[in-house]
Amino acid sequence: MLLVVDVGNTQTHFGAYEGERLLEHWRFATVRSSSADELGAALSNLLELRGCSFAQLDGSIVSSTVPQLEPEWTAMARRYLGHEMLVVGPGTRTGMAIRYDNPREIGADRLVNAVALRERFDGLAVCVDFGTATTFDVVSADAEYLGGSLMTGIEISLEALSERGARLPKIDLAPPRSVIGKNTIDAIRSGVVFGYAGAIDAILRRIYDELGERADVVATGGLAGLVVPYSEEIDEVDEELTLTGLRLLYERNA
Repeated sequence: MLLVVDVGNTQTHFGAYEGERLLEHWRFATVRSSSADELGAALSNLLELRGCSFAQLDGSIVSSTVPQLEPEWTAMARRYLGHEMLVVGPGTRTGMAIRYDNPREIGADRLVNAVALRERFDGLAVCVDFGTATTFDVVSADAEYLGGSLMTGIEISLEALSERGARLPKIDLAPPRSVIGKNTIDAIRSGVVFGYAGAIDAILRRIYDELGERADVVATGGLAGLVVPYSEEIDEVDEELTLTGLRLLYERNA
């Protein structure tokens, strides 16, 4: 089995593949101070819930936007899995031409999403990833990574709103009941969800204009399901897109 790990600033998403089939996947909060032993314990417990064990994992790959956790995951793999974990980085073979001014600046998660996009769509495609930041990544019909756009994530915006607005409460994200909120919580939910959906659609339309044609659009990330129902431009949600990209990268680099 193959272990794939996507370490984000807010959440860590990982899963186990048997061939091309995703057996199970999990999300947990990213803790930047986690040690290799703590990661190993968490992984072991979750695998046991699926009736799996370390001994069944014969390969692993990680992409991380949290630099200090990358060596902890690789140390965990050496200690508990008995092999070297593949790390997504500048030297990783993607099978794609990278049309970016400095390819080393591309976040590992964005590169992984681009690889999955290319595998899934034959033509022009865009991924919108709802993470700590909301990212847009564009892949051409010629299998080129063209670049993209990046905006503040929904949760960061909510935190800033409550921290800078003395009378504004912290709220849980939930679908808005209406555009016109009848109380402060509903008003915030309306503004955040409908506002993000509108901003995302506006960026996507500008991407189409710049490219000269519409693209297939897929969303991923933990908060995609909250916003996508209110978007006019996103075609579908694929919560496993990043994990699929990690599997593909492992196959090309192992």
